[in-house]
Amino acid sequence: MTAELMTAVQPEQVRRVGIVGAGVIGGGWALHYLRTGFDVDVYDPAPAAQSDLLRMVEASWPLLERMGLRDGASPDRLTFYDSLAAAVAGADLVQENAPEDGPVKRRVLADVDRSARPGVVIASSTSGFAMTMLQADCAHPERCVVGHPFNPPYLIPVVEVVGGSLTDPAAVDWLARFYASTGKRPLRLSRELPGFVGNRLQEALWREALHMVAAGEATVEEIDAAIAFGPGLRWALMGPCLTFHLAGGGGGMAHMLDHFGAALEEPWTRLTAPPLTPELRDRMIEGCLREADGRSVAELERLRDGFLAELLALVERYAVAPGADVILDTQPLPSLPSA
Repeated sequence: MTAELMTAVQPEQVRRVGIVGAGVIGGGWALHYLRTGFDVDVYDPAPAAQSDLLRMVEASWPLLERMGLRDGASPDRLTFYDSLAAAVAGADLVQENAPEDGPVKRRVLADVDRSARPGVVIASSTSGFAMTMLQADCAHPERCVVGHPFNPPYLIPVVEVVGGSLTDPAAVDWLARFYASTGKRPLRLSRELPGFVGNRLQEALWREALHMVAAGEATVEEIDAAIAFGPGLRWALMGPCLTFHLAGGGGGMAHMLDHFGAALEEPWTRLTAPPLTPELRDRMIEGCLREADGRSVAELERLRDGFLAELLALVERYAVAPGADVILDTQPLPSLPSA
């Protein structure tokens, strides 16, 4: 561990978190940290950022109360600042959530690095950029780590954690321990790779869905139903690899690969993205509007969050932990009461 990182507080001693960028992801992080009892200091230069986040907190807090709050949890511990420097000055951890634009994130990360206290770990919520690129302009790149969540961060447990070429391994260890202490499931990636693990898998499925819609092979509704009422139900508990292990019967994955391996050569899938033509764009939009059936995005978000809250309790009850060797032990938040 570097001398500077040794000055940081221990993960379990964090009391104040700085949030830079309060959009969908940054706002979701703010909710997670409020729920876990931290003071949350926020900076976002967008004119409506403060009002939007306050509405998000007001809309989501009843659900978080149902799920259970840590001691000290309160929406009153949220503070907005007019400058980035002021928002991160007292933070024990900084979570950066700038727009997913490489040069922008690189500049914001350097600004955070100049303003945060020595030894404070800086986590980036980037969904695909390598930390090696993002940390290049930082005076102290050793404390910069990817902490990539999945939306919404206040409900989805996993967060992918990986450093860059200049990151101190102690900072990666620190961040993984911190996330675990807040009830997250930190997924320590074995190496830095574009898009990380979760988004690489999501994007493969997304590209295939776009190809099928573009070719007129399937509708938006058929694609969503096929996953929501098919593989998606199994993946919530076991993930795709263990699911296929079971598909091999008593022989497990070995039989699965030997028996169905030839099917991998079938030209079913297309790995490259289709051209996003106006026609494809219209089909995707119209299909989603049909599925929404008049419900607003806010209504669908409330439906999603209520479902996820109950699903998380069910997954915990059955206690199958995919990738137990790479996911740290957690200190789970209180669960929903039994029905």
